[in-house]
Amino acid sequence: MAKFKNFIQEARNIVLAGNPGTGKTHLAIALGIKACLQDFTVFFTTIHALLTKIREARSERTLRQLESRFERYDLVICDEFGYISFDKDAAELLFTHLSLRAGRKSTIITTNLAFDRWTEIFGDEVLTAAIVDRLTHKAHLINMNGDSFRVKESIQMASKQ
Repeated sequence: MAKFKNFIQEARNIVLAGNPGTGKTHLAIALGIKACLQDFTVFFTTIHALLTKIREARSERTLRQLESRFERYDLVICDEFGYISFDKDAAELLFTHLSLRAGRKSTIITTNLAFDRWTEIFGDEVLTAAIVDRLTHKAHLINMNGDSFRVKESIQMASKQ
């Protein structure tokens, strides 16, 4: 954890990438709790929930207010990046929203997809390259591939029965 000690002060991102069940969300939440304990403001969301908030704010004409709040958090944790693909409109909204923080505030991304597969999510190579560039610049990239802890636990429980 010492490696991450100043990531918020340095406005560095963290990308936790790996197979489902390897502890990405667990680690992201732990870092978020530690940040809260150090009096940083933290916002946790799934990508799906964030897109829903952005779309609702746009339709209610309160998007700028949402963007302003989003920009002010010291740390934003975006969970489940890559589980659901989105249309071009959603991809552009997400890109614009996350770009507000680029180089200024810290963001943690959890994803089950390697960067070379992010085009599957965004559906556009140029947009994908731009978002990967912004999120990974000076970021801590953590490979969390391995076996699922949930599957291991299920196998252990089944063997005890």
